[in-house]
Amino acid sequence: MALIPISNIIAVPGSTLILQADYYKSVTGAAPVMNEKVAVLMTRGQTKVADLNGDNVYPIGVSGYISDSGSQGMVRIQLTHRMRIDNIEILPGGKADLATARISDIEDMDPEEARSRFAALKEEVLNLSHEYQWGHVMDAFVYSWRNIGDMSAVLSPWMELPQGTAYSVLSQDSVKARFEAQEKLLYEYIEVTKVKMKAQTDQKENNQRLYKEQALKNQIEYMQKELDEMHPDQLSGIRKLELQLENAGMNESARKEARKLIARLKNEGEHSQEAGMITDYLEFLASLPWKKEDFKDIDLDQAEKILDAEHFGLEKVKKRILEQIAVMQLKKQQSGSIILFVGAPGTGKTSIGQSIAKALGREYIRVSLGGVRDEADIRGHRRTYIGSMPGRIMDGIQKSGVSNPVMVLDEVDKLSMSYNGDPASALLEVLDPEQNATFTDHYLNVPYDLSDVLFICTANSLETIPEPLLNRMEVIFFQGYTPIEKLQIAKRHLIPRALGAAGLKSEDLVIPDETVEAVIDGYTREAGVRGLKKRMDTLSRNAAVQIVRGAQTPIEIGPDQLRDYLDMNPIKEKHVRDKAAPGVVTGLAWTQAGGDVLYIETRKMKGKGKLTVTGQLGDVMKESVQIALSLVRSMYEDKEDELEKEDIHIHVPDGSTPKDGPSAGITLTTALASLVSGVPVSPRVAMTGEVSLQGTVNPIGGLPEKLMAAQRAGVEQVFIPKDNVDDLRDVAQEVKDHLNIIPVETVDDVLTRLSLR
Repeated sequence: MALIPISNIIAVPGSTLILQADYYKSVTGAAPVMNEKVAVLMTRGQTKVADLNGDNVYPIGVSGYISDSGSQGMVRIQLTHRMRIDNIEILPGGKADLATARISDIEDMDPEEARSRFAALKEEVLNLSHEYQWGHVMDAFVYSWRNIGDMSAVLSPWMELPQGTAYSVLSQDSVKARFEAQEKLLYEYIEVTKVKMKAQTDQKENNQRLYKEQALKNQIEYMQKELDEMHPDQLSGIRKLELQLENAGMNESARKEARKLIARLKNEGEHSQEAGMITDYLEFLASLPWKKEDFKDIDLDQAEKILDAEHFGLEKVKKRILEQIAVMQLKKQQSGSIILFVGAPGTGKTSIGQSIAKALGREYIRVSLGGVRDEADIRGHRRTYIGSMPGRIMDGIQKSGVSNPVMVLDEVDKLSMSYNGDPASALLEVLDPEQNATFTDHYLNVPYDLSDVLFICTANSLETIPEPLLNRMEVIFFQGYTPIEKLQIAKRHLIPRALGAAGLKSEDLVIPDETVEAVIDGYTREAGVRGLKKRMDTLSRNAAVQIVRGAQTPIEIGPDQLRDYLDMNPIKEKHVRDKAAPGVVTGLAWTQAGGDVLYIETRKMKGKGKLTVTGQLGDVMKESVQIALSLVRSMYEDKEDELEKEDIHIHVPDGSTPKDGPSAGITLTTALASLVSGVPVSPRVAMTGEVSLQGTVNPIGGLPEKLMAAQRAGVEQVFIPKDNVDDLRDVAQEVKDHLNIIPVETVDDVLTRLSLR
């Protein structure tokens, strides 16, 4: 007989098995032949005749004959009534030895009961067909079933039977048990089908409702748009806000938040308690520049001209800025480190930010952080109470109107900490290029991209800036201006601005160079030019008063008239003393206003070896005093007896100003050596450097400012640590031309050159 392997299809004696002709050919390898005898074998999974073996064929099958060989693409196999095949043995090559066929029904079923139960089952299938509108073809198909075997054979491919279930039905020896097993599987299939069809129907209804709702919304939106275009002056406040938000170009998170609040505003109305807060937030959201700006090509030569025209000097600073601009031009995007400008007040740290913005063709925003102690000033206030507002960063972005401004964070060294949080820690996310692309302001509560913003920070000192914040920035120091640079700045920038602010023309007031130099030397003491600007403003205002009263123009102000015009006494500039005295040495110090000379005075008197220190010295300088005294006592052992019988007093004028820092060690040591040896040191010799207990001179900071202070004070010779020689590159040539700078390694080098040893 021809072999027909099937799987998961219920085939029992007396039923009709229907297979697709293509499937029949694929598993048998041959076309069906009318009235050909066949053996239907139950397999474990889909198997072809050539692959049959003892492991994939169940031991019981059923025989029959082909009653329809392929009309309408179907093959009908009429299975022999009440006959099964037993003792199936698979020979090599996929051939089956079907030696035994038997009728093994032990228990039959009452024919009337079987017909009644089958009729009820058929009715269930028909009702299922009518309920879900499968069509009249299905009715005719169901009516053609003669018994439960036909029904099982047809429906079993869709019943998703577990492995071996179809065989378990065939293996029942009892017709009754076989009938009940098929009946149970069919009723389960009917119930599962009902649930599936109900779910599909519900899903279809939901989809139709959603489609209908979306269609209505689209129609309403279209009609609303038409009305808005016809009557633009009659838009409601909510509608205007909604249109602004739609055109803002927000990211997906912001768009979801805006839609949610717009829906809430529509539901609660414009007169609800929270309507004002919601409206303020949505207006702020709509006013932010969400769209990225297109990168504009940068003319490096033009940028350099702008920096040179607006800032005299600062060559090192401008060189670093041009490097960053060049990198941005090559990469066509914001790139590079966060720059921190550090220097004394009035050296141009903030104003150069404006020049950078002008050179880049971008908007300029300045955010002052001096005195900020609340984290909410950076991150904003949460929208949980009346009066909440965005932080200074997002407020600056909104005011600039673009997503890529140049933002100067001024005075980051003046941040403080309180119970309201640490604003310096909040700045970490703002300034970190890896994080600020998704910066989230507490008020905004949605991420905003800050990666296109060029941040520039300024500070007067690094001492109060937290280390994690400082690590995110590249420090660029602003050195103090020399008198020649100050003169040029006054002529090019300060005087023209002062004349304009006072309503004067260049021909109304003449301020000669000698007058400006006199103001620089006698009426200002600073590293920057802020005080010089104030004096130029004062001269211009006094000239304005005279012109209004009828004075002849031009008015010229000479150096001898400054006392009257400025209404102040000249500042007593520290100049080196004329006479040298043992125990008195000139030192150099760094201050926030630049450099300054520092006199170390020592005196000995009869006593018991007591040491007295005055002048408001900090802990570092007090330690330097102790080291200096130990060095001197070790170098002048022949004076030990005298030192034990004398008290030493060390004073650093003036006493009202606190002084501290690791740079006065060599000056203290030299002063004590001069006192002990009785050899005076010339006042025109100054020095700076820290010393160790081994007598080495250690490097210091702030060398350019200290050397400028030495030049102003009339110093001629300066001792500096040898390790600071490289720092001389940052010192103006004008200063180096007026000083004899001597690098030293040890205390002995200094004392030997001064004839103290």
